[in-house]
Amino acid sequence: MSADRDLLTAVLEALDIPYPATVGDSEVHDRILLDRVMDAKVALEGVLQRGDDPGWSADYLRSRLVEKPATGYRAWGERP
Repeated sequence: MSADRDLLTAVLEALDIPYPATVGDSEVHDRILLDRVMDAKVALEGVLQRGDDPGWSADYLRSRLVEKPATGYRAWGERP
């Protein structure tokens, strides 16, 4: 896999989290998603503005995602 494709895959992994099951779950979901969007933005800016290696940026982004798992809320379709 090319480094560019690897970075795009990592960005999709960051953004593709399960939808919340209820309005009450939305707060946690939205916080997690916002944190992940910020990390994806940093990775993309690094490549596009500073010339960082896309492979390194993908690895960096994935390491940040491990710190922010999409847990702590009930996801759509999840059994209660």
